[in-house]
Order: sequence, then structure tokens, then C-alpha cells
Amino acid sequence: MNDTTAQEERIAHLERMVEDLSEVVARQDGEIARLTRQVEMLMAREAEREVDASGTIPLADQRPPHW
Repeated sequence: MNDTTAQEERIAHLERMVEDLSEVVARQDGEIARLTRQVEMLMAREAEREVDASGTIPLADQRPPHW
């Protein structure tokens, strides 16, 4: 096997790895976006429950009184 063939094989292998990793990153990006939407939905739902349960505005974004 000459040097050129070995380099071509290595390049082909590296290109395949890049394609595989690109697919993984694209899939993870979609999953992160989906999970982010779900967390936002759950946080909004919980805030609504706090308002309904206590009749006051949730204080989750405010500092405790001892600060």
C-alpha cells in the first residue's frame, strides 16, 4: 500500500466520523430544544398552581427576606 492510498483511506475514515458526529449533534440539538420547551411548560404550569393555591404571586424569582 503506498502513501497516497493510506492517506485517502484515512481521509475517508475521518469524513465518515465527521458525518456521524454531525448527525449526533443535530439529534442532540433537537432533543435539547424539546426538553427546554417541556421545562418551560412545566415551570409555567407550576407557577399557575402556586397562584391558584395561594392566591398570591409566586416569589420564586425574589430573594428571601433575610437577604
